[in-house]
Amino acid sequence: MRFIFTCGGTAGHINPALAVAGRLRELMPDSRFLFIGVSGKMEMELVPRAGYEIRGLNMTYIVRGHSLHALAQNLETLRNVARSTREAKQIIREFKPDAVIGTGGYICYPVLTAAHELHIPTLIHESNAVPGLTTKLLSEKVSRVMVGFEESRQHYRHPERVTVTGTPVRGEFDRISREQARAELGIPEGGKLVLSVWGSLGAEHMNKVMGELMEKLDGAQGFRLVHAAGRLYYPRLTEKLRDKDLEHAGIEIREYIHDMPRLMAAADLILCRAGASTISELSYMGKPVVMVPSPNVTNNHQEKNARVLEHAGGAEVMLEGEFDADSLLSRVQALLADAQKLEDMGEAMRSLAVRDACDRIADIVLESCKKE
Repeated sequence: MRFIFTCGGTAGHINPALAVAGRLRELMPDSRFLFIGVSGKMEMELVPRAGYEIRGLNMTYIVRGHSLHALAQNLETLRNVARSTREAKQIIREFKPDAVIGTGGYICYPVLTAAHELHIPTLIHESNAVPGLTTKLLSEKVSRVMVGFEESRQHYRHPERVTVTGTPVRGEFDRISREQARAELGIPEGGKLVLSVWGSLGAEHMNKVMGELMEKLDGAQGFRLVHAAGRLYYPRLTEKLRDKDLEHAGIEIREYIHDMPRLMAAADLILCRAGASTISELSYMGKPVVMVPSPNVTNNHQEKNARVLEHAGGAEVMLEGEFDADSLLSRVQALLADAQKLEDMGEAMRSLAVRDACDRIADIVLESCKKE
């Protein structure tokens, strides 16, 4: 069989697609896969790294507002949608997929629209509790809509057509134990690891806070820190800390974490945003977390995601702008000193996991192929 996946912009859209493609490849090793993303965006690096072919199209996004800049941007986006839809049709005709699956990002609109107009089975998965504009528009066209949260169904005009699957997690998260991960990372018995990650592109405010926090670490803080700065902020942060002996202070700064399953398996505590894909990985691994939801998202959906975890007892939530480096460091050290608290938080996170999300989505994809 042949499958096209379309996704883009952030790892939160790309990783679920890679997870489902991986499961379909396990079920049907002779199948062929093609990804379609946005030229110049991170999917053009991450997808080939995972072993899949990808084609890039030019695509921009809708800007909210009535300024001249917003009007010009949105007119350009409309032109890109029309052009990308034509180009996607050509790719689809050449590849002849049995189904086209989207997992988020503006590129999904032209690709799934093209597949719909060519009468190819189309499916879209929305990870977040509140659907974005692209998913809402496509929900009227695609063959199936899948969502990560039961609460999401109420946001669709035809909730009866929406299936709750959970958000898929890559198989790599099953393949490494905590003990193996810690051995590979050189973490001694009894050592503590804190993982700090704020989205695949990074977050300006949280890099500022984490930079100030790292300046306070001297190697006697009782934990090792791995911080992902993101492509946009890595150069600035490393320049800020260029005179600090990072190794002595127990600090490692990375631009992007490519071995997330290993780092997450080894971590005692994770500091992060509240994107749905991240939440799925955290709950799958049963990891206690301090969440700082991004304030720059549609309908404040990250705080809504985070509050679900907080209510269940798996996360502590801190709102951006309401704390500084000192208070964050105090919170981290207090949690690391309370082994029972961390264990309880981990169990609470694990109870929220949908462990068979990949299988559920793969089944729906194959079912859709048979029906069309």
